Formats: sequence, C-alpha cells, structure tokens
Amino acid sequence: MTAADSVRRAVAAVTDPELRRPIGDLDMVRDVSVDGTTAKVSIVLTIVGCPAAQRIEQDVRDAAASVPGIDEVTVDVGVMTPEERRALTEKLRDGRPARQMPFGPDSLTRVILVSSGKGGVGKSTVTANLAVALAARGLRVGLIDADVHGFSIPGLLGIEPGTQPTRIDDLMLPPVAHDVKTISIGMFLREGEQVVAWRGPMLHRTVTQFLTDVFFGDLDVLLVDMPPGTGDIAISIGQILPHAEVLVVTTPQPAAAEVAIRSGLVARRTGQRVIGVVENMAALALPDGTALDLFGSGGGAQVAEALEVPLLASIPLSPALRVGGDAGMPVVLGEPQDASARAISALAETVAGQGRSLAGRSLPFAPR
Repeated sequence: MTAADSVRRAVAAVTDPELRRPIGDLDMVRDVSVDGTTAKVSIVLTIVGCPAAQRIEQDVRDAAASVPGIDEVTVDVGVMTPEERRALTEKLRDGRPARQMPFGPDSLTRVILVSSGKGGVGKSTVTANLAVALAARGLRVGLIDADVHGFSIPGLLGIEPGTQPTRIDDLMLPPVAHDVKTISIGMFLREGEQVVAWRGPMLHRTVTQFLTDVFFGDLDVLLVDMPPGTGDIAISIGQILPHAEVLVVTTPQPAAAEVAIRSGLVARRTGQRVIGVVENMAALALPDGTALDLFGSGGGAQVAEALEVPLLASIPLSPALRVGGDAGMPVVLGEPQDASARAISALAETVAGQGRSLAGRSLPFAPR
C-alpha cells in the first residue's frame, strides 16, 4: 500500500457529523496525493455553506496527519454538483422513492409516541430526557417534536435559536443534540415568529413531512413528542403510524389521570399499543425525610390499572429537572444523581429492554 493509499483510507473513515456515515461511503473524497511528507487531500461537501464544513475539514486534516510519515496536510474543499447530490440522496434513501414512509410496519425502528391527555404534565421534558438517556446507552435515537402549537423540544435540548436542518435537494438533515437527531417546527419559524396558527390540513402535512422528508438514517428508536389531547395531529399520526407504541404521561392528580386514560384509549382505537405509563411530578423528598405530594398521589397507578399496562416510572418533582430544561441541559446528563434523573434513566433501561413486538410483521423466512 502506498502512502497515498494509506491517507485515502484514513480520510475515507472520517464521519460526516450530520449524515453519521463515513465520507468515503458518501463519495465525498476526491484526489489524494503525497509528495514526500506532505499530503494533499481534495474533498467535496454536500452544499455551499454546509454547517459541518469546518468540522469535516479539520477531521480530514487530522486523519491524514495521523498516517505515519505525514508531517503536513493541505485540504481542498469543494461542493458536489447537482448530479452528485442526486446520486447521494438516492444512496441515502437506499432505493426508497421520495416521500415514502420509512417507518412502516416492516421497519426495524421502534416508534414510540409520548402522549398525555392534557398539557402541563411535563410530557416534553420526559420525552427529551428519555431520548438523551436512550442515546447514552448506545442506541441510535431520533426525536420528532409533533407538538406544533406548543413546541419546546429544541429549547429543552439546548438547540440554539435559528438552527435549521441542512437541506440536500428534497432531503432534510436534522440537527443533532446530545446524540439525538431532532426535528421541530420551531426550527422553521422566522426570527421573532413564535406562534403557529395552523389547522388540520397544514398540521397533517407538517407531520407527514417530518416523517418522510427528514433523513434520520438507521434508527433504533424514534420518539415522537405528541401534542396533548386527541386532536388533529393525534388522529393523523394514528393513521400514518398505526403500528406505533404509546407511552402515556400523567401527573399524580386524579384530574390529569382521568384525561390521560382517554389518550391511551384513543391510541388503541387506531391499533397502536400502549406500552406503559409514566407518572411525572410525583412526591418530592424533603431534607427532613418527609415527602411533599404537591399534586396528590396515585394518578399513575390509576392510569396504568385502567389501561391494563405497567407503571414504568414515577418521576419526582425536581428543581434540577426544571433548571436543566430551562438551560437546555437534560438532567440525565447535567445532574445524573438527581432523583428525577435516576428515575428517567431507569425508565430508559426498561424501554430499551422491552424490544419491539413482532406482532403483525413480515419476517424474512417461511416455515418448511
């Protein structure tokens, strides 16, 4: 193997931070030459102004410099032609036609909808932390913020305002936060625009585009932060993803529990499977050893009993959980020893260990 071959191999292994694939597999490496101890590498990026350009260039430079005998590296950065981008998008889709649902019944990705009967129960906070906790366990995780009118996932994950997906022709590459690929309507609003005043058709189209036009790649788990209640989006997703699993979030108070039961029952009507209940804002342990039941008790168990599913977690009230959400640092990372973080981490362990049901799926073999 020549020195140039060694450099090419090292450079080809560099991972594109958005596509999460080696740039050699993405046909982004062009000419590689070595003159003495100097390596010259030519690469192309997907688009002009690629947000990952500096990182890719530096990673390529470091990879080439790691080859024994190379003391100096120059990197020439170009941009793919329209024909090359089309070839790339076809490769990324792996033969799937544009705007075809990638998360159908035969997909290997578990789709878990996190729902609640009413707002204000901390559903989005639970979803964001659960996604990060699953990713920390080595799972490939995607997150769709389907709460279009009350989007909050970007802020909870610390995604900077103004961050948008990278577009490669008709594909969108979602931003990555804490190893979670994330998409939200909040990434598409103009500066200063905070309100989304849409009705049924627009909501349906938005959710459909999030599921078909956003390139998540190979995922183990796709979490969907659902809007509260059983409105247009819940109905649309029920039609699009009837095979999805559902995690119901409630608080301990009876008023929230009664409404949460309804959301689980509606999900079942579309064929979705409720896998469990999460009780949020449970009793807070005080320094003197007593517990403060600010929102009462028993709501989670009530919902689980009514839906005949397990109560998977009871997450206590926690100032650290709230502070982490406001700061964009999920408590499972920022304060992992906090009681709420431990409860969410245990929930992630349980969810990860459940695996996906094979009921109704076509398996790649037949009986003899």
